Amino acid sequence: MREPCKALLIDLDGVLRYFSIERLAAVEERHGLRAGALPEIAFHHSLLNPVVEGEITHAEWELLTAEALHTLAWPTPENGPDDRLARARAAVADWQSDHGEVDKVVLEFVREVRAAGLPVALCTNATDRLDADLAELGLAGQFDHVVNSSALKLRKPDKAYFVEASAVVGVPPKQCLFVDDNDRIINGSRVAGMASFRFTGHSDLDYLRVALGLPKAG
Repeated sequence: MREPCKALLIDLDGVLRYFSIERLAAVEERHGLRAGALPEIAFHHSLLNPVVEGEITHAEWELLTAEALHTLAWPTPENGPDDRLARARAAVADWQSDHGEVDKVVLEFVREVRAAGLPVALCTNATDRLDADLAELGLAGQFDHVVNSSALKLRKPDKAYFVEASAVVGVPPKQCLFVDDNDRIINGSRVAGMASFRFTGHSDLDYLRVALGLPKAG
């Protein structure tokens, strides 16, 4: 039987933080955009990879997203001034004003793990706005370590990211439990030698407790 893991490395978006699909739809409708236009452009690898690898700032990413959006979202006006770029910038700013919502059940699990004396690292592909997001969400100080891809200049699922993350925590990869909601990222962590689990919801938490040597809830 495998020995319990000695550290928890946990993803942010899709595990501990969620964004409202309804709010995104409302923003796009408010700005006259087709459904899904904002994430489709903003999260294209040509824009997303540079910002989560720290090559550009979050503010620059927003501007580049607006520049890409304005020519695709609306036709060139036949008469009058071309205000598409201003409209695109307003839409992106409106969308990005949302910092998401914390899953309180998962947050309580994180606190439980830390209370048991095990280190917890937040491991996320994020921009240089991460610290502000954590503060806004009340998550600042809730982790022993924060491993932000944009600060590290490495992103998941790069094996080097996980090797560095385990070094930050001070626990060998094989003794780390990594939790994420993305299969491709989970595969990358396994290549690095970590015990890895694809998160699907609260029903997974008791399994994670056992993997960390903690008692099941209740």
